[in-house]
Amino acid sequence: MGFRFIQGVTARLVNHRNDTITHASALNTRPLGWLLAASLALGSSAGFAGTPPAGQVFTADEHGASLTRIQLESGVTTTQDISISPHNVEVSADGRYLLAVGDAANDDHAHGGGGHAHGDDPGELQVFNTGDFGAGPLASIPVGSHPAHVVSDLAGQYAFVTNAGDDTISIVDLATHQAVATVETGHYPHGLRLSPDGGELYVANVLDGSVSVIDVPAQAEVARIPVGDAPVQVGFTPNGEQVYVSLRDENRVAVIDTASRSVIDSVAVGRLPIQVHATPDGSLMLVANEGSEAEPDNRVSAVDIATREVVATYEVGMGAHGVSVDDSGRFAFITNIHDDSLSVIDLALGEVIANHATGQGPNGVTWVTN
Repeated sequence: MGFRFIQGVTARLVNHRNDTITHASALNTRPLGWLLAASLALGSSAGFAGTPPAGQVFTADEHGASLTRIQLESGVTTTQDISISPHNVEVSADGRYLLAVGDAANDDHAHGGGGHAHGDDPGELQVFNTGDFGAGPLASIPVGSHPAHVVSDLAGQYAFVTNAGDDTISIVDLATHQAVATVETGHYPHGLRLSPDGGELYVANVLDGSVSVIDVPAQAEVARIPVGDAPVQVGFTPNGEQVYVSLRDENRVAVIDTASRSVIDSVAVGRLPIQVHATPDGSLMLVANEGSEAEPDNRVSAVDIATREVVATYEVGMGAHGVSVDDSGRFAFITNIHDDSLSVIDLALGEVIANHATGQGPNGVTWVTN
């Protein structure tokens, strides 16, 4: 067990409906050393009034070339070094596999140097057993240049990886551990999500201001929708009727109507929004606002999907980046890339109830049931 020190922090929720502000104390933990460690991350006892969140969360610690698992009920965290600098991590739809994508880690990762390789060399999709990720990857599968995000199909049979350096998506058979197809996209594809019915992928193309629509059975791009400046990630509403797109350089999210495949609205959020994620009941779209490295943001905007207005803002750690939500819809999990931490928001209480230490530079995050 690694040694840790604990530092008190304050979390704030601004309720835009009545402009009231409430405060909740939480505890922030920091790891000492870069070696694999398991430890207890403590949250405020007041925040866990009732039942703490169940399940576990994984973070992709890109700057430290590691993955972190947080067991939410016990607070035990485990950080494990891997051979890539993972930009994103996702649990397959059937829960069997933990999928991580990134470029090969530079040698200085072993000393906490950070950074990752770029260029034309292929990146990797690494596949882990969700229940035993500490055993190392089941497979390391070459994909395209600078892989950014990954999702699976509804059956957990195929993985879809955006290759930002190639302007493509790799389709990987998770049973054979082979890339079986490549689909062209717009320029610099980054975040992607599968539609609720599993029929389409929406892909954010950062450098040409568009979202590609991929027909999954046909393995082909069937539309490209102009959305605005620097789209980074997309998020479907649970009914599949709308897709929210973070527009990093506009400090807004665009709203796509999937029936017409056109932008019907946009909503102002925080500075340099990155990841977006809907709650399962379709009431809120959560937007993590990272800000810049020089001036990081620490806010999560909660957009009411019915009214398309920001109805609450949560202050988390510096550089809010990744967003995941548990299947109850009560708890949201936010990676803070400049704080090396993960914040837990209780959406029912309207409070940040805990902070957990992660590896260095956490980007993507995914929740899975036990």
